[in-house]
Amino acid sequence: MSDTPTKFTDLGLSEALLKAVRDKGYETPSPIQAQAIPAVISGRDVMAAAQTGTGKTAGFTLPLLQRLSANKGNKVSSNNVRALILTPTRELAAQISESIEMYGKYLNLNSTVVFGGVKINPQMMRLRQGVDVLVATPGRLLDLYNQNAVKFSQLEVFILDEADRMLDMGFIRDIKKLIAVLPKQRQNLLFSATFSPDIRALAKGLVNKPLEISVNPENSTAEKVTQWLTGVDKKRKSAVLTHLIKENNWQQVLVFTKTKHGANKLTKHLEAEGLTAAAIHGNKSQGARTRALAAFKDGSVKILVATDIAARGIDIDLLPQVVNFDLPNVPEDYVHRIGRTARAGNTGQALSLVCADELELLWDIEHVIQQHIERKVIEQFIPVNELGDSRPIRPLKAKKAKKPKKPQSAGKGKVEHKDGQRSGGNANGNNTGGNKAKPGNNSSRRRKPTNNDGTSAKPRRPRRPANNS
Repeated sequence: MSDTPTKFTDLGLSEALLKAVRDKGYETPSPIQAQAIPAVISGRDVMAAAQTGTGKTAGFTLPLLQRLSANKGNKVSSNNVRALILTPTRELAAQISESIEMYGKYLNLNSTVVFGGVKINPQMMRLRQGVDVLVATPGRLLDLYNQNAVKFSQLEVFILDEADRMLDMGFIRDIKKLIAVLPKQRQNLLFSATFSPDIRALAKGLVNKPLEISVNPENSTAEKVTQWLTGVDKKRKSAVLTHLIKENNWQQVLVFTKTKHGANKLTKHLEAEGLTAAAIHGNKSQGARTRALAAFKDGSVKILVATDIAARGIDIDLLPQVVNFDLPNVPEDYVHRIGRTARAGNTGQALSLVCADELELLWDIEHVIQQHIERKVIEQFIPVNELGDSRPIRPLKAKKAKKPKKPQSAGKGKVEHKDGQRSGGNANGNNTGGNKAKPGNNSSRRRKPTNNDGTSAKPRRPRRPANNS
């Protein structure tokens, strides 16, 4: 079989599936689709390394639907599922679910999606009738399993998507718990951006004599993405981004920040500058995230500001601009970020705003992608320390900490209290001028301390507070 078949008709798909593919306007399969689809249809376990934007979702949903429709057999029992697709985020789960509905619209199969952040009862109700395909995130799936709302006795296929991200997000224990309760006899598909040692260790307990597919060199970036960066003073990043969007009339921009707080702050700045923007991150409700993504896709929101986790599953074929407002701490995340653009054969550009504090992160990224990212200067915003063309200069030196000031002396025997009032005292402990004569008082003699009633003050036990009534 050729690595790049000229048509989807060469892959063994049914006419119902081919019709759905034609409805989408696709004619030629991508390399991952050309290799994975026949293998999955044949029943083999598959372990595939494919970057975001290579068409991997169709690479496993199309053959999965082909196999399930060919082996329809007995009806799915209550709460049972025939195929399980496990994915790390809500957005990606929703996107995969949409793909299944789209490609399976001419088939007599049913599917559903479950994830956290929304009520669990409607999901339990949908599972009662049994489903052919269940798309799920690990946490919510375990909740449903522990409540006996989902069963796996009829499971035929298990698909683990974005396995590398699963490990990064700390889902390894949940995954192992779920694998332990699945039937031993099943087909397994594992998709990951890379075949790291951790992924291979996970695969040993999951796939059985798999066909390994790798359509990209490990940690490579999409070839059609134009990458460049500009040196920016940290406090001027928002102004630089605003300038670039307005100057170039960018109509659709996905911006990555490192933190949720940073995403909110940048969104407010962009809106104050007259630009339509929305933020998505883990603190946003699922409804708010879904609305923001829908508005971004239909163009009513021009800029979507996202954290790495929330951006998973954003699937927009013609997304032209990706901006790294902050560089990621994990170099491999840079690959995932810029993979949001230049999808489905289109071109795109990825810009990074790099300040002096991020130079070590930049060098790590260039080491991982084995590529020197082009530097460009924006004349209006030349930073104090510019990033050189061959190698960035050293970061700004940290400012020396200022020595704490000594308490100012208020004269011999005088000390400064926290409230700023001075009190006096000589070596004998006597009052030496702490009480100044009030305006209008002609007496300059020192007065003996007195009580409120005018009697001489004497040492005595603390008394109860006076009654102010």
